[in-house]
Amino acid sequence: MFLVAFLIGVLVGLAPQSGSDWKSLAPGMELGRLMTKNPSSVGDSRIIVVRIDPTLWQLELLGRGATGDPEGQTAREWAKGYGLAVATNAGMFGSDYNTHIGYMEFRGQVNASRVNEYQSVAAFDPREQGSKPPFRIFDLDRQGVTVETIRQDYASLVQNLRLVRRPGENCWGRQVNKWSEAALGEDKDGKILFVFCRSPFSMYDLNRELLSAGIGLVALQHLEGGPEAQLFLSVGDFELELFGSYETSFREDDGNTTPWPIPNVLGIKRKAAPDSFTRF
Repeated sequence: MFLVAFLIGVLVGLAPQSGSDWKSLAPGMELGRLMTKNPSSVGDSRIIVVRIDPTLWQLELLGRGATGDPEGQTAREWAKGYGLAVATNAGMFGSDYNTHIGYMEFRGQVNASRVNEYQSVAAFDPREQGSKPPFRIFDLDRQGVTVETIRQDYASLVQNLRLVRRPGENCWGRQVNKWSEAALGEDKDGKILFVFCRSPFSMYDLNRELLSAGIGLVALQHLEGGPEAQLFLSVGDFELELFGSYETSFREDDGNTTPWPIPNVLGIKRKAAPDSFTRF
């Protein structure tokens, strides 16, 4: 519990009160804290958002299937082991503790080839630089949009359960189930949003809070819920580790004090600066 209390103390001291104000951590990376209008019955009801400029930072997708790690690692361990400034869940996974649920491909290597009913695909690594946005969340129920059409333009894709449909539509109905949440979003300027909330909310209520927070959210997909949901950030001398606890019908308490190992992560690395001269 000391670790959780310490992190909460750090956030209180660092993060802004308004969803429209951000604390700069590095060029192209900002940290914000949203105070919900309708608090959860558990925890502090803070939503943490890391906003990332994809022209300065590169999305990475790592997992046991590609790296050969015999076991999963926490988001912190993935980040420290592979040089990531930020790491979070890549999405839900199968009973083999490896295979992503939904389509997943990273620069030509397919982790999971099955396209399921999940309607959200995050895409990055444009095949032709400058021809497409560096990061984009697509809705598969839009006319003419399929995994194959996205693959024509992007080399990396991850399909997950949709929370918010473009251009900012709450896709969930009211429900009693609630959980800690890690999510991936896109804002109106095409920036990457890593979202984390330890306090449990229904996805309807979490979507409503995010859409009314003034952060320009246009699309959002679910990555993981409950005690497996994680977000780790290490930039300069600032470090933050967050992990979930509560999940209806699984673990209905806020007592988790240890991040759980996970098999796949989405991460962020700083892009290399282009050479100022041509090499021959």
